[in-house]
Amino acid sequence: MDNKKFILSLKKGNEASFKEAYLQYYDKLINIARRFNFTVLTPQDFVQETFLRLYNKRELLNEDVLFDKQLFTICKNIIINHVNRENKIIQLDSSQVEMVEETVETGVFEERREKLHSFINQLPEQQQKIFTLHKLENLSYKEIAAMTDLSEKTIANHIYLASKFIRKKIEDH
Repeated sequence: MDNKKFILSLKKGNEASFKEAYLQYYDKLINIARRFNFTVLTPQDFVQETFLRLYNKRELLNEDVLFDKQLFTICKNIIINHVNRENKIIQLDSSQVEMVEETVETGVFEERREKLHSFINQLPEQQQKIFTLHKLENLSYKEIAAMTDLSEKTIANHIYLASKFIRKKIEDH
């Protein structure tokens, strides 16, 4: 199901969509919440609160923004609010807020990197190799041509096809 349809279905209160979101993101949110030391709440509490807020505020979801980004933002805000509550006496400094944001963003980044690698692995072997050399190892067409005995035009074509395939996969998710 694409992002827009999924979010519209959540906004309508579709139970199956909430279950899918819960099953797909529970472990990722737990891993983010585990990185913080809280005196009162457990990581599970944060995840439950995240899904509760998702359900209660579902009409505010934006179908033009990736769902995982919105869900991780909800989780980040809950953690920041809790950190603020636990540190009422001691004013939170900006480095603590930045650490929460970096941790959440790292979770989002890791998940997207995993998806990208799974899409790359679906490419034909030659496209996979060339795409990886160019996009992930930052080699030029000329350097890849020297390594593979392919023309720069052929390499450009492989990069184009691989990029098109991956873009399509990302749009479908």
